[in-house]
Amino acid sequence: MPESHHDPYVRVRGAREHNLAGVDVDIPRDALAVFTGVSGSGKSSLAFGTIYAEAQRRYFESVAPYARRLIHQVGAPAVGEITGLPPAVSLEQRRSSPNARSSVGTVTTLSNSLRMLFSRAGRYPEGAERLDSDAFSPNTAAGACPSCHGLGRVHDTSEELLVPEPELSIRQGAIAAWPGAWQGKNLRDVLDTLGYDVDRPWRELDAKDREWILFTDEQPVVTVHPVRDADRIQRPYQGTYMSARRYVLRTFSDSKSPTLRAKAERFLTSAPCPVCGGGRLRPEALAVTFADRTIAELASLPLTALAGLLSAASAEDGETARVLTEDLVARIATVTELGLGYLSLDRATPSLSNGELQRLRLATQLRSGLFGVVYVLDEPSAGLHPADTEALLVVLDRLKAAGNSVFVVEHHLDVIRHADWLVDVGPLAGVHGGRVLHSGPPGGLADVEASATRRFLFDREPRPAREVRAPAGWLRTGPVTRHNLRSVDAAFPVGVLTAVTGVSGSGKSTLVGALTEELSGVGRLVTVDQRPIGRTPRSNLATYTGLFDVVRKLFTETGEARARGYKAGRFSFNVPGGRCETCQGEGFVSVELLFLPSTYAPCPDCHGARYNPETLQVRLRGLTIAEVLDLTVESAAAFFEDTPAAARSLRTLLDVGLGYLRLGQPATELSGGEAQRIKLASELQRPHRSPTLYVLDEPTTGLHPADVEVLMRQLHGLVDAGHSVIVVEHDMDVVATADWVLDLGPGGGDEGGRIVAEGPPGRVARAAESRTAPYLLRALGPAARD
Repeated sequence: MPESHHDPYVRVRGAREHNLAGVDVDIPRDALAVFTGVSGSGKSSLAFGTIYAEAQRRYFESVAPYARRLIHQVGAPAVGEITGLPPAVSLEQRRSSPNARSSVGTVTTLSNSLRMLFSRAGRYPEGAERLDSDAFSPNTAAGACPSCHGLGRVHDTSEELLVPEPELSIRQGAIAAWPGAWQGKNLRDVLDTLGYDVDRPWRELDAKDREWILFTDEQPVVTVHPVRDADRIQRPYQGTYMSARRYVLRTFSDSKSPTLRAKAERFLTSAPCPVCGGGRLRPEALAVTFADRTIAELASLPLTALAGLLSAASAEDGETARVLTEDLVARIATVTELGLGYLSLDRATPSLSNGELQRLRLATQLRSGLFGVVYVLDEPSAGLHPADTEALLVVLDRLKAAGNSVFVVEHHLDVIRHADWLVDVGPLAGVHGGRVLHSGPPGGLADVEASATRRFLFDREPRPAREVRAPAGWLRTGPVTRHNLRSVDAAFPVGVLTAVTGVSGSGKSTLVGALTEELSGVGRLVTVDQRPIGRTPRSNLATYTGLFDVVRKLFTETGEARARGYKAGRFSFNVPGGRCETCQGEGFVSVELLFLPSTYAPCPDCHGARYNPETLQVRLRGLTIAEVLDLTVESAAAFFEDTPAAARSLRTLLDVGLGYLRLGQPATELSGGEAQRIKLASELQRPHRSPTLYVLDEPTTGLHPADVEVLMRQLHGLVDAGHSVIVVEHDMDVVATADWVLDLGPGGGDEGGRIVAEGPPGRVARAAESRTAPYLLRALGPAARD
C-alpha cells in the first residue's frame, strides 16, 4: 500500500534483523502496542533493531552532511521497507560506565531548574555578588569545591588498610593493595632496585621507609634487571615506581572495571570533605539559601519532600521564584507519578537499578511535550513493584493521549493486558523464532496455539500446593546502615529459597548487598546478575563458558594439526597466527561511506569465517573451527556428546533454555536475560563440593513467563542439591514458589528501610502492613485465601 498522510499504520516489510525471518507486520499508530515473546524470540530485534533503527537512520539523513560526521551513526537495519514511520525516541535499559557525577538531578535535568532558582531567586548574604547558575553545579569549575573537586567526599588510606599482615615481607605480599601478576612483581623489583629490603618482614622496616613505600608522590624510574628464570630470558627494562596509596586512588578514580574499583575501595576510607562538609560546592554558593536551605540541603531531600517544601515557599520571594518553583514542582510530579518520589536529586545513578533509570528518562519525556512521535520502550515495568505498575500504565496512557505512539517490549502480564495492540513473536527463541505469530488486539492471541504467551494470559491453572522447605540454619547480618537502612538486623534461612520483596527503593538490594563471604556460615558466595558477559563482539558464549578452550584443544589433537605443529593459540580468532589478518578475526570489516553511516560487510578474504585458509584446512569430524562456532548449543550437544568436558557445558546451557544460541554468538547480541542464564550455566557446570549461597538480584527481569519457569527449575534444583538461594524479586509468581519471604518497606526511601514481614509466603500474604501482601495473596491462588 503506498504511504500517505492518512495511513494509520507503521508497515514493516521483509524485516531480517538478527533472527527475524523476513517479517511483515502492520502496527497501528497512536496506540499502545506491546511486543511479546520468549527471550531471544526476536521482539527486540523488531522493535529496536528494525523500527527504531530505521527511524534514527532517517533522522540522520536529514542532518547536514558536515554535522553528520560528528554523530555516531548506526547502520541501516536489514529490512525491505517501512512506511508510515514517524520520528522515534528510544528508552532502552542500557547503562553507561559508572560515573559518580551523574545523578538523578542530571538525568532528569531537575538540577538545572534548581540551580536557576538559586541563581535568580536565592537569598544572598549582604553585599554578595549574584552568581551564575553554573556556580551552583558541582560538575563545573565555577561551582565545584576545590578540595574534593565536587564529589563531596574525600578518600584516603592508612598503613593498617594497605598492609593487613605486617609479619609478611614485601615479596610475600605484605602490601595487599598492590596489583597481582606482573604489575605487582614489577613494583617489588623496582623497590628492590631502589635499595629497599623486600625480604624483611614489613614491621621490621624503618618507619620512614614504610612511609615512603606506601605514601610517596614521587615516581622514580629505574633500570630493573629481573632475576633470570631457567626457561626464559628476561631483559632489563625501565620500571616506574608508584606508591600503594597512589595506585589505589588512581584505580578507584580512573578504572572502568567494577571489579578493580571494588577491590581498590576495600583499601580506602571515605569521609565528608572537610572544606564543603559534603555540600560539593564552593563556599560562596553554599552561602546562598532558598526557603532557609542551601542547594545541597534541598538536593539531598526525597523528591516528595522537596516538592512539598517548594510548594510551601512564600510568595514574598517574588514573581521569579513563583514561576521557577511552579515549574520545578510540576517536573517533580512526573517523577513521583512513576513511583520514584523516594529518590533525591543528589542520588548517584550508579546506585540506581536499570528500571529506576529508565523510568527517570520516561519522566523526562513526559515533560518534553513532544507530539506525533513513536516511543520505543524496553520493559518499563522492570524493577517495578506490582503496587507501582498501575501508575506506570497511567503514564503510558498519558504519552498516548498526547498524540504519540507507544511501542513497548514487555513481559509483565498486566502491561500486556492493558495494550491496545499485541505483536507476539516466536514461537521459540533464536532460529526457532523470528516469526510474528499474532498482530492484533490482545484477545485474538487466545486462538494462537503456537504462542508461548497465550498460556500465561488465558490458560492460568490454579497453583498446585507445595510444601515449603524447613531451614537448615540461619545467616545473620547487621546492623546494616546504608542508604535508607537504619541499623537493620536480618536473618536469612540456610538450605531454602528466599525471596526478598518490597516496593522500589525499600532497601532490598542494599540489604542483600550486606551478605559477604566473611559472614559466619556463608562459605562460598556467588552473585549472578544481568550485566553483559562482554562488551565487544570478540567475547561470545563459547569464550565465556570456557567451552572454547575445550574445542581448541580438540582441534590441536587432530592428526592434521599435529602434523603442522599447530597449538591451541592457532585456533583463536583473538591473536595473530590462525586468524584472518584482513579483519583481525572479527569476520567483518567496516566500510566507511564518508557522510553516510559506516556499514559492516563480511570480510572479503575469510567471508565471515574469522580464520585464514590454512587454519580452516584442519577439520574435526568433518567440521572446521568456524563451522563449529556456527553450531547452535542444541546441535553442538549432539556433536560433542562423547566429549565429557564439552558435553557438561552444553548440557547446562540446554538446561537453562539456551539451546538456540550459537556457540560463537557475540556477547553484544545477547539480551540481559540471556547473559544472566549463561552466567548461571557457567556456575552450574562447576562441581560443587561445599554448600554455596547464590544471590540473584531481580533474576526474572527481561524474561518471558515461560523462561521464568525454566530459571526457577534450576534455582529449586540448586536448593535440592543442598545450596541456598536468595532472590530479590518483584514477580509475585516467583515469590509464591519461595520457601521464605523477607518483605521490606512499607514504602520507598525514608518511608521504607525496615523489615515489615517475614516468613513463609502464606504468612507474609496476610501481613497487614505489607504493600506486597495483597499481590502475593492473589498469586498464591484460592487455596491461600481459605
